[in-house]
Amino acid sequence: MAAASASAACAVAVAKNPGGGANGSGGRHAMKWTVLGTAAVATAVAFAPAAQADVDTNFADELHTYGIYGQNDYNAWIGKIVCKRLRNGVDTDAKRSAQFVYTNLQTGSTTEQAWQFLGAALRTYCPDQRPILEQAAR
Repeated sequence: MAAASASAACAVAVAKNPGGGANGSGGRHAMKWTVLGTAAVATAVAFAPAAQADVDTNFADELHTYGIYGQNDYNAWIGKIVCKRLRNGVDTDAKRSAQFVYTNLQTGSTTEQAWQFLGAALRTYCPDQRPILEQAAR
């Protein structure tokens, strides 16, 4: 949809100046830039969601190594909320974050899995928050 909008905007720009410059070659230049611009926008739009999906998939894969399953989008959502809670001061330390994770994991999950989830979430979604784990280890 964004690529179509960009293409339409470029087409309008070319239509307003079909002859181009004084020698008439501006139309070819404008068309070349229109095609290149459309291709660049289409490529960016096509690959942006895939990049995010890969991060979430990698997160889910790491959780699976700890025996944590469930819906991948739900687990990714919880991981991202952990980061938001830390940044907003809702959780002031790793213990509180791990408790939040524990209450949102599937029934039967262990405390160890909550800490593993927390570590994976911090590594994946907010590496700037990793020092809270180091503080908890002291």
